[in-house]
Amino acid sequence: MMGSAAFLLPAARIDPERGRPPSITKDSIRASDTTVSGTAAQAIVRGPVEVTRDRAWETLTRYTKSEALRRHALAVEACVGAYARELGEDEAFWRATALLHDFDYEVHPTLDKHPQDGAPILREEGYPEELIEAVLSHAEHLELPRDTSLKKTLFACDELAGFVHACGLVRPDGIETLEPKSVRKKLKQPSFAAGVHRDEVYAGAELLGLELDEHIRNVIAAMRPVATELGLRAG
Repeated sequence: MMGSAAFLLPAARIDPERGRPPSITKDSIRASDTTVSGTAAQAIVRGPVEVTRDRAWETLTRYTKSEALRRHALAVEACVGAYARELGEDEAFWRATALLHDFDYEVHPTLDKHPQDGAPILREEGYPEELIEAVLSHAEHLELPRDTSLKKTLFACDELAGFVHACGLVRPDGIETLEPKSVRKKLKQPSFAAGVHRDEVYAGAELLGLELDEHIRNVIAAMRPVATELGLRAG
């Protein structure tokens, strides 16, 4: 983590086994029970609900009070939503999935629980398996296949959105004039936003079939309209 920008990155998620974010160790998926604030509760599956951005935001903010985590969710949402538009996919569904990808982190801040113990909560809330599977697939330690465009895009945007956000925090105009070459330069500095997994940033672009610069450019462009909400200075 680096200086004052650290708390806004997905890197705030620490792997208790290695002192790194949750994308390294291998943990089994616990699909039947969930633990919230130390209390085990059997998940009761309700009927399916309409997946909307507003509903996802309500779920997110009910479980996530941290402004930093909410901002990360908004950054990833912006990027995933932009790709959904470009690909002609269901933008509302993709945005909802992105908002919820870390929704349970405050109650499940360790790899043995996040995000796998969030899945029963989402089922109880009535979210469809397509969304839940995408949320689970973004976690490297679960080693789940990324066999849909949504899963690939969520993974590709998660770490990079956090890294671009970190770049914006140390620039006078935020991300207004940020270019891919500046991001690439920072990626080569291990001490900058040290918790961000560079290998996942590179793997994400490859998964989308894009050159890294193009993916970075897309992420920056997607985040600019919500820069104020992300706590970044406007140009």
